[in-house]
Amino acid sequence: METQDRDRLADPLPLALDLIRCRSVTPHDAGAMAVLERALKALGFTCTRLPFDEGGARIENLYARRGTSGPNFCFAGHTDVVPPGDESLWQYPPFEARIADGMLFGRGAADMKSAIAAFVAAVARLDRAGGSQGSISLLITGDEEGPAVDGTVRVLAWLEGRGERIDHCIVGEPTSVFSAGDTVKNGRRGSLTGYLTVTGVQGHVGYPERARNPIPGMAAVLTRLSSRRLDEGTEAFQPSNLEVTTVDTGNPATNVIPAEVRATFNIRFNTQQTSEGLEAWIREETERGLEPHGLKGTLRFVRGAQPFLTPKSGFTALLSEAIEGVTGSKPEFSTTGGTSDARFIHRHCPVAEIGLAGTTMHKTDECVRLADIEQITRIYEAILRHYFSTQGRLA
Repeated sequence: METQDRDRLADPLPLALDLIRCRSVTPHDAGAMAVLERALKALGFTCTRLPFDEGGARIENLYARRGTSGPNFCFAGHTDVVPPGDESLWQYPPFEARIADGMLFGRGAADMKSAIAAFVAAVARLDRAGGSQGSISLLITGDEEGPAVDGTVRVLAWLEGRGERIDHCIVGEPTSVFSAGDTVKNGRRGSLTGYLTVTGVQGHVGYPERARNPIPGMAAVLTRLSSRRLDEGTEAFQPSNLEVTTVDTGNPATNVIPAEVRATFNIRFNTQQTSEGLEAWIREETERGLEPHGLKGTLRFVRGAQPFLTPKSGFTALLSEAIEGVTGSKPEFSTTGGTSDARFIHRHCPVAEIGLAGTTMHKTDECVRLADIEQITRIYEAILRHYFSTQGRLA
């Protein structure tokens, strides 16, 4: 490794700029993996590109590892981003990577290209201080913001197939609330989406006896589902909640009783619930709600994720100590929010999410403080130092 490469990559900002300038809206890579691969090769990583297209679109993934012995500490993340929306509403073009007023603006600045750059910089700084024993790896996907069928889950299967083990992992999602490192996500709730269609008989509103309106039946079902408090939560998880996200008949007329009505709802659930149990409850409530109206409904479910928790342990204690050493404050451990690829990784090793503040992710004018990029870099470096000082031997 050239000293000049190491010193250049120890600053996360140039790599963050290069990554943001890649218009890598899922499923398009737009050169983002090549940018990252060049940086990692300069630090001595062996890089393997892993494209998959089972879901219908070619997804670029990258697994990079330096070292062959254990323990293997992994950093996981994604280079794909959500669409920018109406670009005329942005203060600065979303893929220009503009720096202004101590902030870095651009799609992916918070979620999560800056964090990827920070991890690379942390490795470069670790090398400058003498390196580490064991292995460091990066598992980077281009399919986190999309269906997530050809990304992390496929790379993990590839690793398992070749007998390669990850011992501990950090996902660089924007988990913080106010400043980098103030919150660690050590678990997430599960996600279940339900699609209900209630069928009636179309007719003229002036002759309701000749029709059968499906809407009152749908309203009865949704009332039953929404009125139940699923649980009170646990010490680690907030209560499970069901939210109706859309109700639609597709009916443009004011004098026609529609033939059917469709609704979609999503449940975020903790470890007190299961997908199977929730689906059975929903089916039962649907029958009870529709029966008085003489209506029938059809249900379809999509299981998005199962809840998981990385319990308090030597690993979480190490993370807390490393973060406090940089910020002066212990982080909060939380399981709130949406899902991430940690839902796949937890089946293979202990995992936690630590990243930048997520206040602007997916928004117009997505941005992050330059000071926070430096702080998360220092946090990642501190975690690596603490981790390899223990040789990964964590209770």
